[in-house]
Amino acid sequence: MRKFALALALSSSAMLLAGDTATERMSDATNVFTEIMSTPDRGIPQDLLEKAHCIAIVPGLKQAAFVVGGKFGKGFVICRQKGGGWGSPAAIRVEGGSVGFQIGGSSTDVVMLVMNERGMRRLLEDKFTLGGEATVAAGPVGRSTAANTDAQLSAEILSWSRSKGLFAGIALQGATLRPDEDANKEMYGAKLTNKEILTGDVKRPAAAGPLNAALSKYSFREAKDTPIENRASDAVSGADRKKK
Repeated sequence: MRKFALALALSSSAMLLAGDTATERMSDATNVFTEIMSTPDRGIPQDLLEKAHCIAIVPGLKQAAFVVGGKFGKGFVICRQKGGGWGSPAAIRVEGGSVGFQIGGSSTDVVMLVMNERGMRRLLEDKFTLGGEATVAAGPVGRSTAANTDAQLSAEILSWSRSKGLFAGIALQGATLRPDEDANKEMYGAKLTNKEILTGDVKRPAAAGPLNAALSKYSFREAKDTPIENRASDAVSGADRKKK
């Protein structure tokens, strides 16, 4: 009986996730980011967003009470371009890990800022683990980062989560990020890798337009000719140079 109940619960959870399309998740990601940034006193600090190389948004990360540590979510990562502005989104999957205050059966929105070149290179890999291959810390909340800790300043990735109206910085220790090539194929019509999307000149899908506009709205450096070094292609070039 227990096995049947577990199988039924897992099946129900899978059905909830299976109904999402990449376009719907993109719309959800846009709403999550806009809602968070529209309350600056309780949102992501503006100066951190200005410094970020990339941003990842996972709307509705699911946790199931019937599976210890069972978490699963799909979202997108977008990096800055060489000439300014945000590039095309690459789809990601998040599995496992801990989101702290989350209660079993709930759904949590997760936002991550990739703060340096090392963290950016992780996004180009087949998969990596937060707190393992990539250092992660809970991000501060508010208008500025005056309350930064040493851990936050040195972390490759800063993360936040929002659940039941509560938005807070939280370290996703143990969570695994990997590309979602099926979602990429749905958006781009071809099974592109995240490396191809984040480092190449891939045309942005129409569904991503609102999210890119929202990112530019809350990241003012995109409106000027300010030099932007925070790009995935730069990270790849740096990695290639080190190999030589």
